[in-house]
Amino acid sequence: MTTRRIRSAAAAVALAAGAAACSAPGSGTGDAKAAESVVIGVGSEPDTLSPLLGYGKDGNSKIFDGLLARDADMGLKPALATALPEVADDGRTYTYTLREGVTFSDGEPLTAEDVVFTYRTVLDPKTNNTARSELDAIREVRADGDDKVVFSLKYPYAPFAARTVLPIVPEHKAGGQDPNTGSFNTRPVGTGPYVLAGWSKGEKLTFKANPRYWGGAPKVKSFTMAVIADDNVRATRLRSGDLDGAVLPPNLAATFGKDTGKKLHEAKSYDFRAVTLPTAGKVTGDRDIRRALDAAVDRQAMVDKILDGAGTPAYGPLPTDDPWYAKGIERPRDLKGATALLDRAGWKPGADGVRAKDGSRASFTLFYPSGDKVRQDHALAYASDAKKAGIEVKVEGATWEVIEPRMGEDAVLAGFGSVGDPDFGLYTLLHSSLAGDGFNNMPGYDNPAVDRALDTARRAQDEGERRTAYTALQKALVEDPGYTFLTHIDHLYVLDDRWDGLTTQLEPHEHGFASGPWWNIEDWQPKK
Repeated sequence: MTTRRIRSAAAAVALAAGAAACSAPGSGTGDAKAAESVVIGVGSEPDTLSPLLGYGKDGNSKIFDGLLARDADMGLKPALATALPEVADDGRTYTYTLREGVTFSDGEPLTAEDVVFTYRTVLDPKTNNTARSELDAIREVRADGDDKVVFSLKYPYAPFAARTVLPIVPEHKAGGQDPNTGSFNTRPVGTGPYVLAGWSKGEKLTFKANPRYWGGAPKVKSFTMAVIADDNVRATRLRSGDLDGAVLPPNLAATFGKDTGKKLHEAKSYDFRAVTLPTAGKVTGDRDIRRALDAAVDRQAMVDKILDGAGTPAYGPLPTDDPWYAKGIERPRDLKGATALLDRAGWKPGADGVRAKDGSRASFTLFYPSGDKVRQDHALAYASDAKKAGIEVKVEGATWEVIEPRMGEDAVLAGFGSVGDPDFGLYTLLHSSLAGDGFNNMPGYDNPAVDRALDTARRAQDEGERRTAYTALQKALVEDPGYTFLTHIDHLYVLDDRWDGLTTQLEPHEHGFASGPWWNIEDWQPKK
């Protein structure tokens, strides 16, 4: 136990057990009292609230803080650290100094040992954290007294500072538990602006302002995340006044355009929709099938008809306006090219129009998560395009409990995308070492050239060398696609117009709890 912790008072904050009901949130008149409580409709809930298992790893968790955080423009800024890290040893050593006077919500002080415990636990192979590979560069993390933390890296890793938005957990609470099954997963304690007040699984999570928050007391005293999987139900509850705001797909967000007292918020994102094409599948494992599907799909039509223009065609995992995007890989729809490719490869049309080769029909199942209208529409459009090339895609909606065990064999209408450095999203999406590791590399994609590019770009210090590697990777994906990339999606939110200070960031695929106009809810001010 550190000296600072010994000197501290050990009084604990009692977390309220009841959750606020999702009743009509207010009249929208700008009254300060009405603005103190917010109810937001989201499509899903996290499996855990423990950063040790991956919760909040990209920042913006309301319960926790990282050493660093991101501002509205996605720049890095100090959070639990007093400043950006001191970098030495040719990029192999990062030193952080902790902010003084920070306590966890139970009153115990933050120390360097908590930071060390957090990172060491995440890196422990016994911890079920599928994002462990994101911290692969770390050789050692150690405390230098109570207020300094030193990271030693195996190799210079250019974007390492951005990895330290990882939320810090208290060793005195989580240290005596199994990180995979312990109570900390559902009863977390952090340094963030809010504490968990209640969690009704499948229904809602309620948060209340943390009176010990080092950044000052938030004006929004409580907020509830109402878990509503169905897009249409979320829209209905927002219109009825049951919600203050909600994540909505474009077609439903547009219906609120003329509602007085409500405001549409649009966020650009790295979020893309793609079809995973398992290499273990008899049909999807055939590269000619995968290339034909890539050529047959009408991406622009999906943007226009499904997203109502709120997005762009996806020719790979990076958006076309990203500085790391490989110019020249754009591909217009080429149905003639797709059919010619299949003819040459020996996939011949049958009597029912579906192609076959060596006794196997060009047919496979494509799952999408039930209740997600945007993914359903993408899946149906994809199946329609594939049919024109002679490939049968059988679309099925199911829960993730049904989909997950089948991800290695059946195609999935999936969503991915990470902000920041290309390494953050591409490595887990494509590297063969992560094939079948949860939602990492879902189709089991294995391309040695892509692996080499990922490893080179991860370790290189020179930006030009990294850029060359990522360009080679994107071109390799055109020749050997493990996914059919469809669209990049703008995120849309509708909220009652009762607060000032709302902004959006460039967002990852994962949004709702961490991303959205509420990424900085602790800074909102009621309108006067």
